[in-house]
Amino acid sequence: MYNKKIFIAAVLFLCTVQLSVSQNNTNSPYTRFGYGDVTESTATELRGMGGVSLGNRSRNTINSLNPASYSSVDSLTFMFDIGGSARYSLFSDKDGSNKTFNANLEYLTMRFPIAKWLGVSAGLTPYSLVGYNFNQTDSLAMPVNQSYEDTKNVYYYTLFNGSGGFSQVYGGLSANILNHIALGANAYYMFGEVNNYRNLIFNSSSTYQSVTYANKIKASDFRFRYGIQLYNTFAEKHDVVLGAIYEGKTKFNGKYSAIANDSTLNSVNGFELPQTLGIGLNYTYNKQLTVGVDVTNQGWGKALFFNKTDSLVNTTKIALGAEYIPNPMGRKYTDRIRYRIGFNTVNAYYHSGADKLPNNYTISLGVGLPTKTSKSMMNASLEYGKMGSSLLKENYLKLTFSASINEFWFVKPKL
Repeated sequence: MYNKKIFIAAVLFLCTVQLSVSQNNTNSPYTRFGYGDVTESTATELRGMGGVSLGNRSRNTINSLNPASYSSVDSLTFMFDIGGSARYSLFSDKDGSNKTFNANLEYLTMRFPIAKWLGVSAGLTPYSLVGYNFNQTDSLAMPVNQSYEDTKNVYYYTLFNGSGGFSQVYGGLSANILNHIALGANAYYMFGEVNNYRNLIFNSSSTYQSVTYANKIKASDFRFRYGIQLYNTFAEKHDVVLGAIYEGKTKFNGKYSAIANDSTLNSVNGFELPQTLGIGLNYTYNKQLTVGVDVTNQGWGKALFFNKTDSLVNTTKIALGAEYIPNPMGRKYTDRIRYRIGFNTVNAYYHSGADKLPNNYTISLGVGLPTKTSKSMMNASLEYGKMGSSLLKENYLKLTFSASINEFWFVKPKL
């Protein structure tokens, strides 16, 4: 009964957050570029550690970023995890500042064993989010006669807005082999659409006609990720896990359509998703202190976007994190609370005009609160992030909350 109350409370919380905001789950001018804000949908407990995940092999975490981790599942338990977030952002430029608040359902995942050496996971997560609405004013020097000798400034403003994003359903399988090696793979089905609009509006006194440009990227496609983890325990107190992931560059079955007033242009298969390579190392001392580091590279610069490879940029992400448990086997509740801290930095995967974007960075804190009567846990993380350039900066706080329900598999509890 206690766990049911936790689950119901978590679902109600997430539904309330979702209904309290608009249909768009983000509000950032930077989502105008590329496929929008590409998110990894990292589990809440790993977010508190800066996103360190490739070497994570915990029985208490559904780590969908490295599918090799699924075989760490307890052979007697079934795990279900649902997470949501709220984000407060402050945008600033030379003209002033603006505040926004958005919320999002981060993920819905599950994990269960098939055998002692074989684990399965499945879930629903976002891949990218798009949401923006802003305008800018400018002028053009236009000829006043056919000789082009005389010109006059024609003032106009451009309204930019966009919405949508891509979601993905995944299923993954992991197996332990040779006692110290785990292999895994995820299959993703991606779907959704991204809509971008640009309205060029001239002054009412002008003789020039306003123009509306619109484009839509609609996706329905599969992709795959492969993972490996090498793990061992030394002198009983030292646990080490070395993990790695790989995704090949894949053709993105995105259908693009563009409209300029009454003229329509269609283009198919002009998009690709990048090759992804990542490696991570986790070290745990005496089941109490865990430290980890990840390095992940994505080859966006070699992936087609609108049939070209000149608008996206290769990215390198570095993440550092730690978790501390006072006494994992302690009888006091406070002994089993998990404390987390982390940091990560990554460069933007898109160009933003002539202005070179500095690296984004995030500092995070997290906590894991175990329930008193089961292996289930409530997790929360708070992230402070900074992104953008001198032209437009975004500073944000993001609170992520999740309920991890971890119950016995086919075991009837005693009354």
